[in-house]
Amino acid sequence: TVSANITGVEENEIIPTDFVVMQNYPNPFNPATTINYLLPETAHVSIIIYDMLGREVKTLVNSELNAGVHSINWIGDDNFGRKVASGTYIYRVMAGGNIAVKKMILLK
Repeated sequence: TVSANITGVEENEIIPTDFVVMQNYPNPFNPATTINYLLPETAHVSIIIYDMLGREVKTLVNSELNAGVHSINWIGDDNFGRKVASGTYIYRVMAGGNIAVKKMILLK
């Protein structure tokens, strides 16, 4: 006989102990890349892409996020939806009082 009872496994969300921003993957990339980051507490998060002259290219995140593991994709476009040129870009992740800056390369 088969029992009608169903069992499941609850997933426990992992809460990191430190703010960490990982290098985007893949890097160099074409046409898209992923940025992974860890938040130890709920915070307002801002992720902005800049060109090498310091001009803002794209705002990926500008909102309050819960503690945990997060990721965001960038498809090589600007704030107006236009594709950007090949080259080196900077991404800055700000969460609460934490800031991390890393470089990435778009190759077409």
